[in-house]
Amino acid sequence: MTQRLDQLQAALHEVLGERIRDFKRERGEITITVAAADLIDVATTLRDHPKLKFEQLIDLCGLDMSSYKDQPWDGLRFCVVSHLLSVSLNWRVRLKVFAPNDDLPVVPAVTPIWNSANWFEREAFDFYGIIFEGHQDLRRILTDYGFIGHPMRKDFPVSGHVEMRYDAEQRRVVYQPVSIEPREITPRVIREDNYGGLH
Repeated sequence: MTQRLDQLQAALHEVLGERIRDFKRERGEITITVAAADLIDVATTLRDHPKLKFEQLIDLCGLDMSSYKDQPWDGLRFCVVSHLLSVSLNWRVRLKVFAPNDDLPVVPAVTPIWNSANWFEREAFDFYGIIFEGHQDLRRILTDYGFIGHPMRKDFPVSGHVEMRYDAEQRRVVYQPVSIEPREITPRVIREDNYGGLH
């Protein structure tokens, strides 16, 4: 396992070079971070270069990094993480890219490179409001048509903005302001890193 990771690490550094903004090798996995401006070039290289051959995108998700472990985050807020698989070379890599603008998070779509990203990018748009430039059908996928906001953002209210119910008199679904009182029903427990003497 270590030898395979050494080979992958060497190949990534040789082929991508300075385009890698951050490199992490932890827990038997490699994560590379690239700039949004370099994403399409890097993704194409990851797929096509004979020393890398990442033919498959197996997952893509959005992240809101505004806080982490209840601590404020010092950096760009919205991140897109892709997990890539090389079937022919039998290795994986995690590719991260941060949207350069927190107010309007935009990153290039990788759907033209790996068409399996299509629904994943739509989901990240729906839940986080990340815009994938170049995506041919970027619209909501899991929330309702009239839904306001992006529910996985950390500043989204726990109870939402509106509630929906069926009105028997009007014989249709109606939207109205949220009628429940906000309350915390689960105690929040944050344990120290080595709680219970575990190391």
